[in-house]
Formats: sequence, C-alpha cells, structure tokens
Amino acid sequence: MSGVGACLAPGGSLRFRTMSQSQYAIGLDFGTNSCRSLLVDLSDGSELGSMVFDYPSGELGILTDPKDPNVARQNPQDYLDGLEAVIKGALEQARSERVDFDAAQVVGIGVDTTGSTPIPVDREGTPLGLKPEFKDNLAAMVWLWKDHTAHAEAAEITEKAAALRPQYLAKCGGIYSSEWWWSKLLHLKRSAPEVFEAAHSFVEHCDYIPAVLAGNTDPAALKRGVCAAGHKAMYSDTWGGLPDKEFLAELDPALAELRDRLFDEAVPADRKAGELCAEWAAKTGLPEGVAIAVGAFDCHMGAVACGVKEGTLTKILGTSTCDITVSPNDKGLADIPGVCGIVDGSVLPGHFGIEAGQSAVGDIFLWFVNHLVPDSYGASAGDKFAKMEEALSAQKSGASGLLALDWNNGNRTVLVDVRLTGLLLGQTLHTEAHEIYRAYIEATAFGALTIIRRMEEYGVPIEEVVTTGGLAVKNATLMQIYADILGRPLKVASSDQTCALGAALFGAAASGAIGLSEAQANCARVRETVYRPIAENQEVYEELYTLYRTLHDAFGTAAWEGKLDYVMKDLLAIRERQR
Repeated sequence: MSGVGACLAPGGSLRFRTMSQSQYAIGLDFGTNSCRSLLVDLSDGSELGSMVFDYPSGELGILTDPKDPNVARQNPQDYLDGLEAVIKGALEQARSERVDFDAAQVVGIGVDTTGSTPIPVDREGTPLGLKPEFKDNLAAMVWLWKDHTAHAEAAEITEKAAALRPQYLAKCGGIYSSEWWWSKLLHLKRSAPEVFEAAHSFVEHCDYIPAVLAGNTDPAALKRGVCAAGHKAMYSDTWGGLPDKEFLAELDPALAELRDRLFDEAVPADRKAGELCAEWAAKTGLPEGVAIAVGAFDCHMGAVACGVKEGTLTKILGTSTCDITVSPNDKGLADIPGVCGIVDGSVLPGHFGIEAGQSAVGDIFLWFVNHLVPDSYGASAGDKFAKMEEALSAQKSGASGLLALDWNNGNRTVLVDVRLTGLLLGQTLHTEAHEIYRAYIEATAFGALTIIRRMEEYGVPIEEVVTTGGLAVKNATLMQIYADILGRPLKVASSDQTCALGAALFGAAASGAIGLSEAQANCARVRETVYRPIAENQEVYEELYTLYRTLHDAFGTAAWEGKLDYVMKDLLAIRERQR
C-alpha cells in the first residue's frame, strides 16, 4: 500500500516522499586495521554501496612500541578521515548501482567498532591525540582493544573485586581482562600520569563516532552504549551503573574522582544517539537530520546480521574470534565463569547478550605460514595455504598424531589469561607442515568447543553455529573440521560484511522507520552450503578433545592435579589406528 508522507527538511520546509519508496541505512564498521561502510536496502538486505579505508598511521593502522610488544594504539585522526571517505564512497557506489537512488532515502546510520577501545578526551570531547601537545605521545592516543599493557592492573582489579565486590566479576566471567576499560585507564594513570591528568574524561570508540556525526562530543551529554559499558566497564543497572566510588578508590583515588566525569546511564543500540549535524551532512553528502544509532561492538552488531537468536551461536572467524549468543531476559540465567560478559540488551532487545571468544585464530595460521612453512609449499602465503589445505584434506582425523593448544596470543575464554602461550605436541622427524596446520585448525576448534560446553553447562543451549568472516568463506576444509569437532551444523552468513550490515540494521531501528526484528528478518541471510558433522570424524575428535582438555587444564589452571605421561602414547595410538 502506498501513500504520501511529509517530513520537516532542514530550514523548516516540508519534504514529501512516497511511503512505498525504498528505504536505506548505512552501517559503519571500524575494525583493527581499517574502517568500512555498507549501504543496505532495508526491504531485502541488498548491498548497494561499500568502501574500505585503510588507516594510514603506524603499521597497518596500529601504533606500536618496539620496546613493548603489548602496546597497540591508534590515531583518532584516522577515524575522522575514514568516516568521511567511507560514507561518501558508499553513496557514490549506490548512485551507480541504482539510477533512482537518493541520499534522502537513507533513514539511519549505525556504528560498530572494536572494544574496549577507550579514548582520552578533553572537556569538549576532543581526543587528546588530536591536540598539538600530545600528537607524538603514544599514551594520549586511542587505546586499541588488543593493547595488553594493563595485564598487571587487570589481575589487581580481579583480586580486589573478588574480595570487595564479587558481583562485579560475576557478570563478566569471573576474571577482569587487560583488554577492558578500567584496566587500561588504571595503567594509563600509572604509566603516563600527565596524560591521565590532562584527560577530562574517556569515551569508548563506539560512543565517540556517533557523537561526532551528531555534532555533540560533550562527554557529559553524549549517549553511551550498554554494550561497551556492560561488557567491558562493569556497568549494570543492578548496582546503579558503573562501579561505586568506594571500590574505585581502592584501586586508585583518581579513578573515584574520574567517575563523576564519566556517565550515569548506558542504553541499547536500537536507541537514537542523535541526528546528523550540518557539518557532517556537508562532509558526507547525506541530508541533515538522519538518525544515528547508539554505538556498539562489531561482533554484537554482526551477530544480529547473522540471525542470532536463542539456541544460535554466531562466530566471527577472523584473526581472532568473537562468539555471541542470547538468552531471553524473562528466563533465569546463571552467571557463567570465563565468558566476556552477560549484559541485558547488548545484542537484542529483551535478551541477555553473552559474549566469548578466542584471542587468536587466523593470526596463528598467518604466523605459521609466514615464519615456518617451507617454500616447497609455494612462493606466497596464499600458495602455501592452498597447498596445505589440499594436502590435509586427504588426511583422516587424528592421523597426524599432533595436538596443539591455541594460546599463541593468550586465552580470552574460558581461562581469561593473556600470559598463556601456545603448545604443539606429538611432532616427529616425519612431521610435515600441512599436518601442523591441521593441528592448529583443530586446536582452535577445540577451543571453540570449550566455550560452547561452558555455556551449555550453565543452561545456555547451542543448537547451531552461524559463522562469518574470511575463514568461513574461503576454507571449506577448516569449516568441515569445525563441524566435526563442534558436533553441530555450521552455517555461513550471506553477507561478507556482517558487522557493517548489523550496524545498518540498528541505524534503521533507531530511526523508527522499521523495527529491529523486522529489519533482521528482511536482511539476515545464510548461504545454501551447510557443514554437517560426520559421525566417524566426531568419534575420533571426542578422543582428541579429551586429551586437549587434559593439556588445557594442566597448563591453564592452578587447580589441576594429575599425570601427563599417557598423552603422547594416546596420540600415537590414535595416529596409528587412523593411518
């Protein structure tokens, strides 16, 4: 049914449009090395325009310190330059794709980013890294999610919270991480007090970009998302918001003073953070007044574009992984040790969002191929991966006799310990590179199974897994191994840009033009290929997983007691049987 509606255009004049005309939304996805846009038709998820902007600063967009491998910072100017470029690029492509496309048909903008990625800002909300006096100061830049310099502070927060406020830890898996908000702020205070003192406040990256677009970066006024606040900053309505000042003072009195300059309320991403201001309308080519959704983390918005629902785990398979599922908030839900937070409204309205993940997956494979795979497998990394996949696809499960631990970048879930390292067991003088590659694939799948079993142990059912990311699309052998190990069907999201797509859906929902559930039903799609477990492989992997859990508990927990002398022998027995 069509009709005519009127809306108030900038300057107060009426702008008419037919209700039957197409409506679009733009999702902005700020990743680790680049940002991208996606312009989506809300009726069916058609993707009309997209552009990627590689961050120019540092190494692949990351500012590092050769004296400390734990440092990972970013230049806030890269975000602003990328923001303008990717929106303009998406609009330009959309005009080429559809001759009748009009930017006035864009109803909303959504933003996702990495996290916890806090930005020190001044009274007006200007990042300190943009100010001349701090332009060469690493501590004044954006503290990227993968910055692990605060591991000691994270351990201290865990210890003090366990003694004084155990409820704080219960909602974030029982252990506070060096990747998260308070540990980074505390480490900044101790390592660069001049920067901490110059900062009037701190803003998460996912809250900063919507504020910029809306033209109001005042730290006291901009909208804060419950996704970032709940999963990384110990925010909960249950105890009145952020951690109380008495507890923060136990960590450092400066944190207690800072609390008054942070925020009192955090809201879900289907709410409106503001409307596009005149300055950014002129920069991007969008009309002034477009709705801007409250920001959230990439994987949480990506989960919505993967069709997340109760019983479905969404897994972003990339350099690391992020696992998201939901549970209705009218059901009882126990606290789950080792997950990265249980937060009401962080993914879907009316649901608890549950986050977990692994610190390295694709990164392990890249490290291996770049440093250890011989040139006999090929001249380039791509050639080596292709040759190894071809070789290992002919192998039976367990035939390599190898077993690995997937902790080359620490463990995010369920041990939450960045000071764990990788392990490879079972190699002989006959071991070949493709067998090691398979062992690393299996190890990451075993880590994923550990996460699923922890969730199910605490009453969260996982019936299927929907994957997204480059590995899910490019490596069929890896996907089959994952299906065999996880014992569940694995689906692949249709969109190659699920995080940006999810952000677009939230932008649309914030505008009021369409509900989030309707937008998800219209646009969240999976591909035809489904990877299903093969029974005979499952049986072997159950044996191997038992050995993996022995190594996992022996090297990863203080409470483990037992013997390891049988592990190598069992691996050899499985290898001989499978060969």
